[in-house]
Amino acid sequence: MYRFQNDYNEIAHPAVMKVITDMVGQRYDGYGMDKLCHQAAELIKQRIQKADADIHFFNGGTITNLTAISHFLRPHQAVISVSTGHIATHETGAIEATGHKVITTFSADGKLTPDLIKPIIAEHNDEHWVQPKLVYITNATEIGTVYRKAEIQALRQFCDEYNLWLYLDGARLAGGLMSLESDLTIEDIAALTDAFYIGGTKIGAMSAEALVINNPALKSDFRFSLKQKGGLQAKGWLLGAQFYALFNDDLYFKLGKHINEMATQLADFFIEQGFDFLAPPESNQVFVILPNAIADKLTQQFVFHRVLLEDPNLSCLRLCTSWATTQEDIDSFKTTFLQLI
Repeated sequence: MYRFQNDYNEIAHPAVMKVITDMVGQRYDGYGMDKLCHQAAELIKQRIQKADADIHFFNGGTITNLTAISHFLRPHQAVISVSTGHIATHETGAIEATGHKVITTFSADGKLTPDLIKPIIAEHNDEHWVQPKLVYITNATEIGTVYRKAEIQALRQFCDEYNLWLYLDGARLAGGLMSLESDLTIEDIAALTDAFYIGGTKIGAMSAEALVINNPALKSDFRFSLKQKGGLQAKGWLLGAQFYALFNDDLYFKLGKHINEMATQLADFFIEQGFDFLAPPESNQVFVILPNAIADKLTQQFVFHRVLLEDPNLSCLRLCTSWATTQEDIDSFKTTFLQLI
């Protein structure tokens, strides 16, 4: 039974595993002060063309978001997100638990725009409200759409005008950047955001994320927050090693291209069969809308994430491709699908 339910259900890419196994018998300094973390950080800084960026490694997205956002905000300040944003839906109130409100707004395509943020700024206009301070976006979004460069530039201009931080959750950044619909580069992301993180767990790492802090105003004492929130690992070199592998020979971006190519084949297949989508398939998440009868049959053969719809006769299945998805996996799905319908 092939699993399309997520992009992190296999242990790690062979290149990542090799770097880790090559470390056997060696000894390293702890808490991210080792040579592998330093080497990985230098590779990232070179790739994003930000020699002065601060790089911090984490073992998961939620701990990255809650540590970064709570560090960047003062006690009375809040973060703005679309209602489908990961911090608003799938992080168990982690941001709120740090004392910061998440202000949400609906977005049909999962992306924030200045027009969506303006009413929030206008409403929260004095000390009786929390103060909106940080704009949170994801690329690719939770529904698989991706930002264009002009959209990020517009957000940057808006944030500068209203004195807001711009933070990008890059859990699926590889797929977002390597989308056929994207004109963004990772250098653009580094130039336009105050901070962002490079997701590794969902693109071949065993479990690793890399937070990039670009704005000098946000860098001070960050390791204190990292330690206090439980993110400073004694064996930090395990995290650095994974990014050392991913940022050697552009592996990170090659894997991003691969996951999108696999997903595009699925999306094209569903279009040929006459089915529609919850959102335009632009990265490695394909949200196809199917009659319940077909969806039920498919779930007996494959594993998916199922999204609830208002129409009780329809189901939305999310097919998520990964670095480990093969052409044979895609062909097998197509064959099985045609047999079932």
